[in-house]
Amino acid sequence: MIDVQTIKSDNKGAAAIEFAILAPVFILLLLTFVAYGIYLGAAHAVQQLAADASRAAIAGLDANERQTLATAYIRSSSLDGTFLDLDKLSVKVETDPLDAKQFTVALSYDASSLPIWSLYSFVMPGQVIHRYSTIRVGGI
Repeated sequence: MIDVQTIKSDNKGAAAIEFAILAPVFILLLLTFVAYGIYLGAAHAVQQLAADASRAAIAGLDANERQTLATAYIRSSSLDGTFLDLDKLSVKVETDPLDAKQFTVALSYDASSLPIWSLYSFVMPGQVIHRYSTIRVGGI
């Protein structure tokens, strides 16, 4: 006959069962944190490139020259240790239609080649990163 008191007090294997229940959730959270860290690092790098390219493009006299300067700056920049591939980056320089004394450098980066999409993780952001920087010509 089975002793009920022995069953209630016997907790051998309880840690293994708890680990089997919690470990997949913990690993999923950990992979999600890593994936978002890589994604946010890439997004920050794209934003910095947009800001620096807009500063370089301020020397241009018209939209075409600004486009050339911004693109040349981005192509010559060093991306040390980032996951960015410059071939997947598109640059667009436009004058603000509401204020002719402002222009915007807009970058779009196709992040589909980042290693995060193969990780098992929770919901991830879109695979295209859009960032822009607006700069005023002539100061305030």
